[in-house]
Amino acid sequence: MRRKVIAGNWKMNMLPNEAISMITELAPLVKDTENEVVLCVPYTDLFYALLTAQETNIKIGAQNMHFEEKGAYTGEVSGAMLKSIGVEYVIIGHSERRQYFAETDETVNKKIKAAFANGLKPIVCVGESLEEKEAGKTAEIITNQTKLALEGLTNEQVRNTIIAYEPIWAIGTGKTATSEDANNSIICIRNKIAEIYGNDVAQDVIIQYGGSVKSTNAKELFTTSDIDGGLIGGASLKADEFSKIVNYDK
Repeated sequence: MRRKVIAGNWKMNMLPNEAISMITELAPLVKDTENEVVLCVPYTDLFYALLTAQETNIKIGAQNMHFEEKGAYTGEVSGAMLKSIGVEYVIIGHSERRQYFAETDETVNKKIKAAFANGLKPIVCVGESLEEKEAGKTAEIITNQTKLALEGLTNEQVRNTIIAYEPIWAIGTGKTATSEDANNSIICIRNKIAEIYGNDVAQDVIIQYGGSVKSTNAKELFTTSDIDGGLIGGASLKADEFSKIVNYDK
């Protein structure tokens, strides 16, 4: 049975002192959950978050990484650098990275391979725009993004890739896909993985939903057949709200 992974994406929020306070407040609220709890924080918060999360069940992730090990890439951070300080997870290919920073399916694929080479667990984002949704292209877009993201990976690597289905039109807008629509889109992704890598692999892949998830809709989303937790944006910045999402099954 697949575990639920509930990851917070802080985006460009939280100074180190705020990160310490938030994790200190969150830890006792989620200590009894059986779900995996992850916080993906800005680079400047990583060290402080890792120290504060010691002796808790909260895992720490980064929000991006470069696919090269080292070199003349001013402003970038490598997988080896993240791993060296104890980071476990890394978000790859978030729609904001694709939209604002020229991330492509090719660079997403390279970053996933680099993540595995450095022992990091990738959370790979796929999702359609409002225009693509209205044109009836949701399944085509998200399955093609998934196929290209996973290209060249071994079956074992695919099993250990977390996919986050995040419809771009639902991120930060307050709009959420219905639980049925989100689940059906995730079934499409799982079926594409099964087509390429086999059903056994596909059934092991954790596929999250992201897009205006909050405490009031988390249970409805996370109790569907194929949604394996969530990648949470704004609601992950408040310990009380995020803990309710993590504890949706209590």
